[in-house]
Amino acid sequence: MAMPRWWGQINKRFFNPRAIARGKWPVLVHEGRSSGAEYRTPMDAHPVPGGYLFVPVYGLQSDWVRNVLAAGRARLVVDGREVELTAPRVVGEEVWADVPEEISPPPSVLRLRDFLRMDLVQR
Repeated sequence: MAMPRWWGQINKRFFNPRAIARGKWPVLVHEGRSSGAEYRTPMDAHPVPGGYLFVPVYGLQSDWVRNVLAAGRARLVVDGREVELTAPRVVGEEVWADVPEEISPPPSVLRLRDFLRMDLVQR
């Protein structure tokens, strides 16, 4: 059970711009699948071997998830640096085995079973 979509709309309009301005959260930079516009979304992003794991708290139908899957790439601004990501794919709960122990999975009350994983672009 993902968070309600109406709450996501409130976050998108009011809280996300403030979170981005504060710079405390990783920010996913992605391209709109229809508009081609650049969007910035503060994320719950966790490093895993070779890439990052993202928690889609509003479900896989969230705009940012659909945009990233359609584009096949995105950028992540984390700790003041930007990394390029590719190969987005939906993964299950087993991926938490790759996440450092000090990072907890989402609360079980949310019943999130699907996550998005992306690989770092190697240069």
